Amino acid sequence: MKKINLSKEYLSAFTLQMSLLIHAGINLADGMHLLAEDEKNPNVKELLLSISNQMDDGVQLSEAMRNSGSFPDYVINMTITGEATGRTEAAFEAMSKHYETQRQLNDRIRSAIVYPVVLLVLMLIIIGVLLVKVLPIFETVYQQLGGNLKGMGAGLFKIGQGLDAALPVIGVVALIVFIVGLLIWFSAGARNSILKGYKKIFGDRGITKRVGMARFASALSMGMLSGLPMEEAMKMAMNFHEESAVVKQRYEECLSKLEAGNPLADSLRETKVFAPMYCRMIALGVKSGAGDSIMAEIAKRLEEDAMQAIDEAVARIEPTIVIITSIIVGVILLSVMLPLMNIMSTIA
Repeated sequence: MKKINLSKEYLSAFTLQMSLLIHAGINLADGMHLLAEDEKNPNVKELLLSISNQMDDGVQLSEAMRNSGSFPDYVINMTITGEATGRTEAAFEAMSKHYETQRQLNDRIRSAIVYPVVLLVLMLIIIGVLLVKVLPIFETVYQQLGGNLKGMGAGLFKIGQGLDAALPVIGVVALIVFIVGLLIWFSAGARNSILKGYKKIFGDRGITKRVGMARFASALSMGMLSGLPMEEAMKMAMNFHEESAVVKQRYEECLSKLEAGNPLADSLRETKVFAPMYCRMIALGVKSGAGDSIMAEIAKRLEEDAMQAIDEAVARIEPTIVIITSIIVGVILLSVMLPLMNIMSTIA
């Protein structure tokens, strides 16, 4: 069976279905058969049937998932932990919530990137049409009236002529950019490579930091809810936000303190992984025996904070694009309309 890439959307649905099957008391091998029967994707259907057949032969779920080569390591490790601690249902439920959160964050980020880019492209097209098609009409009118464009209008007219002459080259470049954009959009590997490079540079600042912290907290909560030892939960969570050297060093210092026996709240506060307020919440939660629930609440708050930051960025970018491009359009029109109005008033 060939290895397939499972999306976050599918992993969220799969882990939720697994938690429901366990909660209902259905044998997991039989449950896998049921999932396979309802699956429309032939590759995924083959994957589920393979796992089910292995389980029928006595192989544990986690081992069958590992043999498939299609599940992420942290999903397999979480399943192993659930099997060892008797909290498999809680492990799958935690993973489902985690992946659903990641899907929502990814959708919000995708919207935040796509809409401003589309808006900018449309506004640039409008400006290009004004320069290439509209200004020559005004130049013809001026010549018929015995004059010609001067000043800024003349400069813009020359720019339009240059753009008109370069249209074939611009068209080819635009087509190449469009094709590359489509390849990146539909290639998970290319997107991940670009994101990793971006996170290495901006991983410890701005929206990237907030999104990374939300993912880290969600993964840490997932590990705690499934019964992972704190050090193991920390190691797993580090994989979700460690591209930045500064962030990675901070996590490694926190892990070292945990392995040295320091409390979780103190380790997170001393290494500045979380804000002091969240560290106090964790300390109180651990003392009351509700550390996993408190971490889940912190993850939820960080996710909401990250989504709000994305929305605020979009709310700033959109009007900025509209204002700047509208000013450019206004300047272009005024540069040709005002002199024309003067000529018409002189004729009158």
